[in-house]
Amino acid sequence: MAERRRAKQTLSLKDRLAVFAHEARSKASQLGPGRERDDLLKRARQADTAAHLDDWANSPGLRPPE
Repeated sequence: MAERRRAKQTLSLKDRLAVFAHEARSKASQLGPGRERDDLLKRARQADTAAHLDDWANSPGLRPPE
């Protein structure tokens, strides 16, 4: 059985999503109206939503009782 390659993430999920969203928006701003631009903006919005969901899931109010 082959071993899985594992990479240690240096940035948090929230930070990686924020970087991705920023890069997608900057690429979209360089494009004219069209499908590719719309797709980039949609993926940026999805990354923002995922970051907010990660914040919510990791909030102290959702911790199980000790």
